[in-house]
Amino acid sequence: MPSPEMMPVFASTKLKLHPDEYTIVSLPVEKQDMALELFKPLSPFSSITVDTEEVSLILKTSEWEKMKEHFPVFESEAPYSVITFDIVLDLSLVGFLSVVSAILADEGISIYAISTYLRDHIMVKTKEADRTIQVLEELIQRCKSTND
Repeated sequence: MPSPEMMPVFASTKLKLHPDEYTIVSLPVEKQDMALELFKPLSPFSSITVDTEEVSLILKTSEWEKMKEHFPVFESEAPYSVITFDIVLDLSLVGFLSVVSAILADEGISIYAISTYLRDHIMVKTKEADRTIQVLEELIQRCKSTND
């Protein structure tokens, strides 16, 4: 259960399950320029992260299928679903994703977390998406009833 300070945050949270299936891709770091160029026309939800060892992509599976021919070397995992926590989170907030992670771990649900400036998102295997939403909605309802 979240801390008392975190309860109102979860009570105000709405969940958005994105309708498409997604793929997580790892590319060699030397493919950064090509990945950035091909990523320009992609629609939300998508993400590209460049670190010292790889270029990591998150994109709709249908979009990956169209672009993967440009990358002879890659690793990928699919199908995933994206769930957005539709609440603007203050950057000083501590522990939001740790609560989510712990509750879903107790249910045996693995997550791939993505944070943007305003919101947090998680990816789960598509076969786990409905159960994930159910578990998170139960958390939100418990926090709402505790806050009333």
